[in-house]
Parts: sequence; structure tokens; C-alpha cells
Amino acid sequence: MKPHPLTFVLPALLLAACAASDPGAAPARVADGVWVGGNGMTLYVFDKDVAGSGRSACNGACAANWPPLAAAADAPAGGDWTTIRRDDGSRQWAWRGRPLYFWSKDTQPGQRSGDGFNQVWHVARAG
Repeated sequence: MKPHPLTFVLPALLLAACAASDPGAAPARVADGVWVGGNGMTLYVFDKDVAGSGRSACNGACAANWPPLAAAADAPAGGDWTTIRRDDGSRQWAWRGRPLYFWSKDTQPGQRSGDGFNQVWHVARAG
């Protein structure tokens, strides 16, 4: 008896769907040694944030210029990735306890114009 054509296709589709919704998947990836968001934009850390405190020192106007790497309310932490609750109640991703941010002046993937800004903003290095 010849197997039905979907016998092999359905398991492959199921595996692909599970991988795409992997709750342990990192919210960012490494490009040229630094963390970038899903949009390819560079991520930054802020020296005024206390690693592991679960808080962000960049709120209000600061967050308008340095938008946080947003996390869903139910985003699962895993490994070096955690989430923090921001002053406005939203969630933000943190890597090794350090909240991550985009820089509003970066307009294209790969730009790093916020690195060294006011000597307190730095690209988030993977390592």
C-alpha cells in the first residue's frame, strides 16, 4: 500500500510551526558582534540602568529617543533573557539583566550612531 502524500508533509509542517513559535527563542539576534532586534536595528544598553534590578532608568522623554525592546506581557524568560516591568506597566527585554533599547536616530539596519552617546549609551555586545 502506497502512503498518502500528506503522510510526510503534515509532520514537517507541524515541526516548522513548533519551531516558529518556540517560547525559548531569543527576542534578538547577533549581527557583527552586537545584538539587533527582529527589524535588524542595533540594540543598546544604558549605563544608568542597574543590571539585574528589574527596572529601567530610561522612561518618558528618554524612552521616546531610546525605545525599549518591547516584550509581550506573557513573554517567557529563558537563559540570559529576562523581562522587566517598565514605569508605564509595559514589559521590556533584558539580556543578562540589562534592559535593551533602540536609538531613534538609527534609520537603517546596521547603523550604530547611538554608540557612545553622552558617554552613557553603548551598543549591546554579544559576549
